[in-house]
Amino acid sequence: MYTTDMYEGVHAETVMMTGANGDPINAYLARPLGKGPFPAMVLAHHMPGWDAWYRETTFKFALHGYIAISPNLFFRTGHGTPEDIAAKVRAEGGVPDDQVVGDLAGAMKHVRALNDCSGKVGVFGTCSGGRHAYLAACRAPGFDALVDGWGGRVVMTPDQLTANFPVSPLDYTKDLPCPILGLFGNDDSGPSPEQVDIHEAELKKYGKTYEFHRYPGAGHGFFYYHRPMYRQEQAVEGWQKVFAFLEKYLA
Repeated sequence: MYTTDMYEGVHAETVMMTGANGDPINAYLARPLGKGPFPAMVLAHHMPGWDAWYRETTFKFALHGYIAISPNLFFRTGHGTPEDIAAKVRAEGGVPDDQVVGDLAGAMKHVRALNDCSGKVGVFGTCSGGRHAYLAACRAPGFDALVDGWGGRVVMTPDQLTANFPVSPLDYTKDLPCPILGLFGNDDSGPSPEQVDIHEAELKKYGKTYEFHRYPGAGHGFFYYHRPMYRQEQAVEGWQKVFAFLEKYLA
């Protein structure tokens, strides 16, 4: 709980870290200053790219007392504006799931090795990043909490599978080792309310600890204040849910 007599500071910078297959990639790291240790968050950015919203969100987590790291999942595609690189990634059919899981696992190891980390690490993602966060939590042992913001294609049909996306993330649900918070807009089509129902049923089937919150009047990306899809009331409540969930499982 912040009070006006507290010392507060954040150190934020671009760093290099080790990703999938031992590859060096860059990442945005924000660390609260002051007395630790601090829990940590790994952020899986969305398909629009490793953009300003994700740097701001990484900083936001640090302001709330979390070491936060957002790896550049598109690093190997090249460098330029986030929009240009995202367009190249789309044209290439997306980044391979195995590579993303390796990068997010590397980010988890990077923050857990910091001397002011408590050892507790969660993973957060929105849109395609929500899907990637889910895959990482299921497949990369060590995450203690998962926040899935409207992750598209967690539920996939056989015709959607490709060489880069060979398995539906839903099929890994049995392996999910940590609690999950899911935030969804009822007006979204990817994931649709029906797909969220399927996802929830699978979590129940395997006895997983989960919280799903569904927001009327909100569609895809309702946290994105810089886009027409933003919904202030639902976004404010959604962020409250995020930090209450993380306080419960990481603090």
